[in-house]
Amino acid sequence: MTEYQLIKLVHVVSSTLLFGTGLGTAFHFWRAHRTRDPRIIANAARTTVLADWLFTAPAVIVQPLTGWWLMQQLQLSWSTPWIVVALILYAVAGACWLPVVWLQMRLRDLAAGADRGQSPLPAEYHRLYRTWFLLGWPAFVAVLAIFVLMIARPSFS
Repeated sequence: MTEYQLIKLVHVVSSTLLFGTGLGTAFHFWRAHRTRDPRIIANAARTTVLADWLFTAPAVIVQPLTGWWLMQQLQLSWSTPWIVVALILYAVAGACWLPVVWLQMRLRDLAAGADRGQSPLPAEYHRLYRTWFLLGWPAFVAVLAIFVLMIARPSFS
């Protein structure tokens, strides 16, 4: 395997981890939320937060590094239209993901508190959950669109 192929493999695997972990943990947390059981929700939120730190955060760092390296190898400019659009979409996904991480930690804590107190989930939990859910959609669509751009490499001309 050449150096280029190795870096491309790391880029593809990290993009898969970014997308797959996001989709998988979002589904897992959504299903837990639907139970309305604070114990189940707190456990799912703990797992979701852990997965974000173990898989998503490293992928978020690896993606631009390997992307930059691949651009250098392919002699692509920062002004290449599909790269400009992909970077904008990456920024949109990141702008959604950063508050989502904080929201997940807060949701975890609220659910754990409700579980310890044997009480229903507080109104704050439901308000923050709606925000978490809504922020996930633009991030998901942005990452999916980046996949399309990486494969199609449109010229936009």
